[in-house]
Amino acid sequence: MIVGSPLYVQVETALVSRFGVDLHPGDRLPTEDELIEQFGVSRITVRRAIQNLVSRNLVVTRQGRGSFVAAPKITQPLTALTGFVEDMEAQGLHTRARVLLVDEIAAPPAARAALQLPLGATVTHIERVRLAAGHPISFDRTYLVPELGGLVAKGDLESEPIFTLLEERHGTPLVEADYGLQASTADSAVAAALGVEEGSAVFRIERTSYTTGHRPVDYEVLHYRGDTITFTTRLSRPAADL
Repeated sequence: MIVGSPLYVQVETALVSRFGVDLHPGDRLPTEDELIEQFGVSRITVRRAIQNLVSRNLVVTRQGRGSFVAAPKITQPLTALTGFVEDMEAQGLHTRARVLLVDEIAAPPAARAALQLPLGATVTHIERVRLAAGHPISFDRTYLVPELGGLVAKGDLESEPIFTLLEERHGTPLVEADYGLQASTADSAVAAALGVEEGSAVFRIERTSYTTGHRPVDYEVLHYRGDTITFTTRLSRPAADL
């Protein structure tokens, strides 16, 4: 627990750290008495910690049955180029990835165009399911330029974000990205990866990330579960001509 912070925050933080590890969506939390004994705190401290988790939409309480881990409800601001792990950690959520595929393929037309590659070029293709608090949130298809893809593929893709591998391991700062967002539905592959019914609502995001010199290095097609995430942004109105 975090020394120096209020006891209820310490209990709250300790419980969140277990989400996706030994507590998953639908699991019942320990009872109040069990938490009191485990953490050596008062009942009011335990109740305040649980209330905070409820207010964060991480826990639901059911009368007479107890408190249960909820599927995350995430609000994601689109104000800066950040990766999945950074986004989830900002909301106090434990993350991990499940790697489905890593291979080298002929660049599909969309990836070849986004990465500005010649006809016949190859790319490293990576497919992952990204989880927050043990819950599948995003199914990602990533395409990396040849000179970096092989290096990234050697990393621990279950625990190391690709952005971190590019920037900290392979000296490739990411400075900007183009985004395209589209309302879509899950085909059979996306539905299986995210654990939803085929035809369920998803956000489909195409993102091309650039390093210095506006050189594209990373093209991704991301599918976010429509029932778990809300994207937000703030826009300024152009100044009127006087």
